[in-house]
This record gives sequence, C-alpha cells and structure tokens, in this order.
Amino acid sequence: MSLIDLTLNEALSALRTKQVSSVELTQAYLDRIQRLDSQINAYLTVTADRALADAKRADERRAHGEDAPLLGVPVGIKDILCTEGVQSTAGSRILEGFVPPYSATAVQRMFDAGAVLLGKTNTDEFAMGSSTENSGYCVTHNPWDTERIPGGTSGGSAAAIAAKLALGALGTDTGGSIRQPGAMCGVVGMKPSYGRVSRYGAIAYASSLDQIGPLARNVQDAATLLQVIAGHDPLDSTSMITPVPDYAKSLTGEIKGLRVGVPKEYFIDGMQPEVDQNVRAAIDLLKVLGAEIVEISLPYTDYGIPVYYIVAPSEASANLARYDGVRFGKREDREEMWDSYKATRGKRFGAEVKRRIMLGTYTLSAGYFDAYYLKAQKVRTLIKGDFDKAFAAVDVIACPVAPRTAWKIGEKVNDPLQMYLEDVFTIPTSLAGICGISVPCGFDSAKLPIGLQLLGPAFGEEIILRAAYAYEQATDWHSQLPDL
Repeated sequence: MSLIDLTLNEALSALRTKQVSSVELTQAYLDRIQRLDSQINAYLTVTADRALADAKRADERRAHGEDAPLLGVPVGIKDILCTEGVQSTAGSRILEGFVPPYSATAVQRMFDAGAVLLGKTNTDEFAMGSSTENSGYCVTHNPWDTERIPGGTSGGSAAAIAAKLALGALGTDTGGSIRQPGAMCGVVGMKPSYGRVSRYGAIAYASSLDQIGPLARNVQDAATLLQVIAGHDPLDSTSMITPVPDYAKSLTGEIKGLRVGVPKEYFIDGMQPEVDQNVRAAIDLLKVLGAEIVEISLPYTDYGIPVYYIVAPSEASANLARYDGVRFGKREDREEMWDSYKATRGKRFGAEVKRRIMLGTYTLSAGYFDAYYLKAQKVRTLIKGDFDKAFAAVDVIACPVAPRTAWKIGEKVNDPLQMYLEDVFTIPTSLAGICGISVPCGFDSAKLPIGLQLLGPAFGEEIILRAAYAYEQATDWHSQLPDL
C-alpha cells in the first residue's frame, strides 16, 4: 500500500509505531501535489518548505516520546481561514498578498495538535458560491471528472481529499459549503453546530451562519479532526461553553432503535432520479441496520433559499465594507480617497461578491429593512421551529445533500438563480444552526458521487457521527476514490 492510500487514522497509527516518518509521509503528499494539482487546482498556496520543517519537528517530538492527536499528519486549510505567516486571500484578489499576523483558532488548534500544513485550498471568493468557480484565482476541478465542478465553496478542500492531496482538511459551511462539495467529491464533509467550533480568524461572510468543519476520507477521520477543533474559545463571543464529547466513543456501529426522520419536502420533482434512488437505498439500509424510519414534515423548507439570500448577503454587505485597500490587501491608487475606494472594490471584487453586496445593501437600506431583512429573520425562526419539532420525534434526519451530482464547469455560471437552487437541501440546516454530515452513498451512471446527508439537533454531533459511521461500515462507497 502506498503512503498516500492510508487514511488519517491509519497514518497516525503508522506514525506512532514508527513504521513511517512524518517527513516521508509529507514528502509523498508534496510529490503528488506537484504531479497532479495542475489538473485539479485544489491549492492556491502550497507551503512545501514549511510542511517539511513541520514534519521534521513532528518526527523529533515523537523521537523524544511526545504524542499529539495529529502529530505529523499533512493537512490542507481552506484559504478563508487566517494562517499566520501564510498568504490568506479568501479566494479574492482584494486580499492578494495579505499575510495574517495570527492564525484562526481552529487552525491554531490543528497546529497545536501537531498537524503539518501542506497549503491553503481554493475557495469561491469570500465563500460565496456553490461550485468554486467564483475564486479570483482559478477554478478547481472535480477529481472524478475534471470537466466538472467539485462543489463549493470548500471545493479545494474536498477535491484535495478525493485526489489524495491531503489526509484531512478544514472548510467552512455557511449554506452547505462543506457538505455539498463533500458529496460531489465522494468524501465525508461535516458542518458542526453553530457555536461548536470557534469562528475567530475565519474571514467573515455571514457571521450568523459561518461555521468551520472537517473534510476527510471517512467518518472516523472526520471525528478525529472535529475533536481537535471543537470547544469554547473566549475570542469568539458566539462560541458556546458546552463540553466536547469524546467523538471516537460514538463510533460504535450500533444504531438499533435510532429514530431516523425522512422529510417529504426533501424528495422533490426535478431531482436527479439517481440521487433519489441512492439516498432512498441508503435510508433502507439504515432500516436494515436497526433504525426506525419515520416520515416527517419540514413545511418551511421552501422558504430556506429566499431567507438565506436575504440574511447572508445582508451580513456580507456589512462584513465586506472593511475591504477598501487601505488597511490590508491590494489598492488601486487614485488622487481622491473615494475614487481609490471605488476603483479598488470595483476591480478587485468578483461579480458574485458584487452581486451579493448589492443585494445585502438594498435589503438593509432605509425603507426596505422591515420588508426584507426583518421578515426573513422571522421566517428563519419558523424554519428553526420545524427542526425543533422534528427532533422532538426523531433522533436524526436523513435526506439528500444536493438535488443532483456535479455539473459541468461553466454550465450554471451565468444563471445565479439556478446555482442558488442547488443549495435547497443544505441551507435550512445552516439557518437553524444545527449539525449535518455528508457521507458517500453511491454513484450516478456517469460515475459521479452522491451524498447522504444526516442532520442532528444543535450539539448533536455524536449522534450523526454514530449513524454515519454505522452506514459507512455497512458499505464501501467511502473507500472508492478516483483513479488519478
């Protein structure tokens, strides 16, 4: 078995028993990145020198009898997360050359746990998009078919895992941006509950929705990464003071008696038939494994997309007002200050970011705030109420991640509404602040991956990890990766 075929936990075991060194493991990944990433564009920045230095330090620590949860493991970090000493652009030309003086809390926790940084992965600009086509630098390609999108906005991280260009990765999920690329690249992607993982150091898009989470080859690896990054952070006022369970203990493989809700609103007309069939087959397997299947209703599902595309752009309008080319990033110099602001933002923001800033500025403007933003927040409360009611009757909700598999690059780029509709099954979860995980559950006729989405109540990560692990152990979808 090649070193890059090891899963994260297998690699940890090999490192701990000294069957392999971190330098050897890291070099194997750097060699593969050099050979393959020109086809995939998973990375915006590759930190080869730092990676080898980190790996050497990890080997020295282990030689002295030290250990840590990720000691010597090579990982990728989504470029929307500040990383001290490494260019962090959020996929935007306006932050070109920005090198943060500190790391995001989740990133620092990865480093404190001994992780080796391979580089920063590509993202839709400021995490706005569903395909990683909106990056200011390059389009990431799906490793299963390089003519197709990998999903977004954490498409770089998902593609890196699928193409064996990293053992694990961090992404962010605002409206599905970990789960959807996870599904489309055939890997595991997990959105923790809002407040479970610190957002400090994440370059903000929509502050009431953004959440950092792991992408990995299997559920056990995702649980290992989540264990490292979860927990209260005094630097983030939205980080909850809630004990972090031992997620590894939840991976029992036993789901007998687990009540699994299946929302009728998530199986809709126009959905790709193979997605419908594979997700239903996955739910049937959960029943075989001992779960009780219960039909439920989430009646406000249809309002998720309109609510999200009022709330998120409104928050983006406020968050992105700080980018003026004066304090950080690139500036277009003009004689007058306001002309410089306009030129910088006009030239260096991409089309999708401009679209969302304008939408958000409009919905927050005098005379429209009550009609749009305030109304959207009220409906958001109703959407959360749907889930509260559902979780009073069931333990987990099972549904598709997306209505279809990965589409061709350029297919939807000129039709924003069609692009937005692809997030119909992931957005309500984010609006409600609950947790969700995507696990591979099959392929369509073009050999493109399909994902099963399992949702849990707020801070119910243990239960969705347990259900996801049980399903994964009964199938081999997660072990199938593209032949590159």
